[in-house]
Amino acid sequence: MKQLILVRHAKSDWGNPGLDDLDRPLNERGKKDAPAMARRLLDKKIKIDLFVSSSAKRAARTAKAFAEEFEAKKKKLLFKEELYLPASSAFYDVIAEIDDKFDNIALFSHNNGITDFANQLTDTRIDNIPTCGVFAVKADCSKWKDFREARKELWFFDYPKAAPEN
Repeated sequence: MKQLILVRHAKSDWGNPGLDDLDRPLNERGKKDAPAMARRLLDKKIKIDLFVSSSAKRAARTAKAFAEEFEAKKKKLLFKEELYLPASSAFYDVIAEIDDKFDNIALFSHNNGITDFANQLTDTRIDNIPTCGVFAVKADCSKWKDFREARKELWFFDYPKAAPEN
């Protein structure tokens, strides 16, 4: 069984319109939401073995905030240009390359691609993964290269403004 956690980057700062899109940082809300959402996963006893992020600054910073909360070593944090504004095929390609020693991975990326990809994975349909939203699935496979064809089920969906579970 493999577990995939998709995370849309936290809220970004649009205060400098001349800044290249790849270089946009997190705004104050984003800086608070990322560690808070990571703590929600920790509270649920969720395990993450590997953090894989778009190379865009806002996604990378979100991934780093999660990795810090999980006290992950730097070698468990990877950056992939393919996850910047990706098509669904890019997600599958990145996933297929993951070392099978990792059972629980988190991918940090952008909309619209991340929502479109999430909607392909199970029968659950969502209109939008909000910023710093988390959509997680369990896949019936033992190798990441088999993820695409594996039977998958929704594990959970959460986002910063959702009411916390008791």
